[in-house]
Amino acid sequence: MRITVVGAGSWGTAMAAHLRRLGHRVTLWAREPEVAEGINVEGRNPYFLSDVPLPPGLRAESEMESALAGCRLAVMAVPSRWTREVAREVGRFLPEEVPVLNLAKGFDFHSGSRLSVAISEELGRAEGRGVAVLSGPNHAEEVARLVPSATVIASRDGELARFLQGVLSCEYFRVYTNSDVVGVEVGGAYKNVIAVAAGILDGLGLGDNTKAGLITRGLAEMARFGAALGANPITFSGLSGVGDLIVTCVSRHSRNRNFGERLGRGERAEEVLSESRMVVEGVYTTRMVTDTASRLGVEVPIALGVKAVIDGRSEPSEVLLELMTRRLKEETEERLYRDFLLREKDGSGPST
Repeated sequence: MRITVVGAGSWGTAMAAHLRRLGHRVTLWAREPEVAEGINVEGRNPYFLSDVPLPPGLRAESEMESALAGCRLAVMAVPSRWTREVAREVGRFLPEEVPVLNLAKGFDFHSGSRLSVAISEELGRAEGRGVAVLSGPNHAEEVARLVPSATVIASRDGELARFLQGVLSCEYFRVYTNSDVVGVEVGGAYKNVIAVAAGILDGLGLGDNTKAGLITRGLAEMARFGAALGANPITFSGLSGVGDLIVTCVSRHSRNRNFGERLGRGERAEEVLSESRMVVEGVYTTRMVTDTASRLGVEVPIALGVKAVIDGRSEPSEVLLELMTRRLKEETEERLYRDFLLREKDGSGPST
């Protein structure tokens, strides 16, 4: 199968290598000509995963039209900050019948909408038609090295999800399907906010108890936010929710956790961001989440605390104290599940 991966960052490079190993004819689009040259000549990406040799036959292009020519599947691996713009460029050359699988995690930088919505709009397609998303605990560094991993593909079109499941699955990369596109996308995006908070705790030198509490309450906050957008709260108990949340909050590979750790040590956000070629999705996602939560009337204290630290309005220790001394309450979020089931039963619910 001829597949084009759009975006030659770490995840795009790892996915292109994975698909090539499975025998597909893969073209990787890189915006930088020197990246395409490095892949074609040296068999390595000079900027991302540069120590990982890429499989023979993987071809790179820096021109979008030639990269997409003849492909039967387009895989988008562009940071959320630029997903809409790149999707607009893809739409100029991609036939309507070719499906798109999005790997990025976040919200549209311009509108705050889910990325699959932004992609559908730029491709001129009805929402969800021919568009699927992939999310889960999948650090590119490990997938590139064939470390066993599991993930989930979500689409409104069950047939498309199952088709892509077959395209991507192998003995080291197990793919599940899910019809809850909203929940899968929200989980993949929101976990970056909580990962920044987890890094802040590491920077403060705190312990396992503290991080476990943050992850657990972060999961509750994620489910509360997602349910307000129409997601099935049960989705957040799966790979794109708690699975991705755990790995991103504890892994040395997580740039969101690493970013938060430096904040916890007293560095300023703008200084840390200026030093990295990698995009820290949690920064943009935090702003989108807090804005949307305010509009919907959803309580997101962890996200608000992370935003206060990123903006330099509060010190990490001050935010932690505020979270620990908030109004006491019950733990259960049972209402989210009950309300979702009632909406499913009567066919009502918020627009997603």
